[in-house]
Amino acid sequence: MTTLQSVPALGTHPASGSLPSRAETRDQLSRATYDLLVIGGGILGISTAWHAAQSGLRVALVDAGDFAGATSSASSKLLHGGLRYLQTGAVKLVAENHFERRAVSREVAPHLANPLTFYLPVYKGGPHGAAKLGAGVFAYSALSAFGDGVGHVISPAKAQRDVPELRTDDLKAVAVYRDDQMNDARMALMTVRAAVDAGAVVLNHAAVTGLRFTRGRVTGAELKDSSDGTEFGVDARLVLNATGPWVDHLRKMEDPNAAPSIRLSKGAHLVLKRTRPWRAALATPIDKYRITFALPWEDMLLLGTTDEEYEGDPADVSVTEADTAQILDEAAFSIKDQQLSRDLITYSFAGLRVLPGGPGDTSKAKRETVVTEGRGGMLSVAGGKWTTFRHIGRTVMNKLAALPGHPLAEDMEPMNRLPRKLPLPGIANPNAVAHRLLIDGPAPGPRMAPDTARHLATHYGSLAFDIARLANENPALAERVHPDAPEIWAQVAYARDHEWAETADDVLRRRTTLTIRGLATDDVREGVEKLLADRD
Repeated sequence: MTTLQSVPALGTHPASGSLPSRAETRDQLSRATYDLLVIGGGILGISTAWHAAQSGLRVALVDAGDFAGATSSASSKLLHGGLRYLQTGAVKLVAENHFERRAVSREVAPHLANPLTFYLPVYKGGPHGAAKLGAGVFAYSALSAFGDGVGHVISPAKAQRDVPELRTDDLKAVAVYRDDQMNDARMALMTVRAAVDAGAVVLNHAAVTGLRFTRGRVTGAELKDSSDGTEFGVDARLVLNATGPWVDHLRKMEDPNAAPSIRLSKGAHLVLKRTRPWRAALATPIDKYRITFALPWEDMLLLGTTDEEYEGDPADVSVTEADTAQILDEAAFSIKDQQLSRDLITYSFAGLRVLPGGPGDTSKAKRETVVTEGRGGMLSVAGGKWTTFRHIGRTVMNKLAALPGHPLAEDMEPMNRLPRKLPLPGIANPNAVAHRLLIDGPAPGPRMAPDTARHLATHYGSLAFDIARLANENPALAERVHPDAPEIWAQVAYARDHEWAETADDVLRRRTTLTIRGLATDDVREGVEKLLADRD
């Protein structure tokens, strides 16, 4: 086990090319007038900042917590077309989702997305028959232009070879389709990096304490840096409220009489150790509309999700005993009991879906993006899906260009003049990156472990070579943070100097997988905090 004595000592000098200090960033934010201030560092705000910076606007992005610190790192980790949307006849939506999914997984971020085969088990007495699901997965693959193969039906015996914990009692057939998977926190961080590369100025852990007004128009925000309490402000020609579950809170800062515009749905997930290898995921129909997922993810098993209306404080969302029982009970429809032991649970998390306001069952509500303008001219964006994060960014930018008076249009490069599929930083074939990491180790000295090489390649792409150089220059940084995880200490130093990590949770939960593996022990946490403190 890692001890505090074994935590690498880096001295007090930041790495070459490291980020500006928080004080320098605050000074930069407070001295300029930005074309666009984006409040909210979830994927909607990040994508908008990225596209706005590409279009030539002067962009600032701030978040009260960490980038992707709430809902954007609490998703089901899927890039998908939305098979269940075929139930409602939303054929065009599924086709559009497939386009975005394939663009991200093949051209924008192939180093961060993984193709995944899904099995839909058809049980006797289940909500759907084999013929219906077989036709559904065929249509689903057709809407993807058969780019991932043809949806079809296989025997239970064949499915069990790939999913050994599949329950086969009363199992009649298994429908097959393909989508993609990601680590949502890593995808968000790479998009932040892309926004900064395009010229955006970003700061996390900076909470809005008030809005600035000029003749009744919102023209900026007052902020407080939670790291040291420093108060500062940002001026902007236009402010975008992309705070997700908190969107109405900020709207009330603009207009105390603003009516609620959204409602929230909680989605809870469990992470478990796997008892045996899984080579496919399960998507088990629970009723006519809902599906429960069992996904092999980060060497673990991800189960979920729930879908229930949430009316509490977004900051208090958590996984309850009722959520845990529901997820395990629903998973038991198709998974054997030994894989569902509570002793295997390493982590649980919950996020909030932002849905348009109105009545009805949240599980049937559309996952659409809504952009509105407030009394003070502040734009608010809410809703949407991870899969379409690039499309949402473009949608917001088109809205900015069409605003009355065209306050930003003259300074913006039109969206149709920009690269349609601009890749995220680190784009590379992860297999090639992993191979290079394995053969280009230090000489003399131990070579990188295969699981570490694969982990770096699929979470950083070609930027993994920067982490490998840190490890080569300081052998202590090549050591594992925890013996049961692939992460090495060089990743912590890299998160500190290049990925805006301020707290141990920033590192353990979102820049590495140590928390979700159940390995963020007190000893590991203290070690990470020690290394983060070495920035000063």
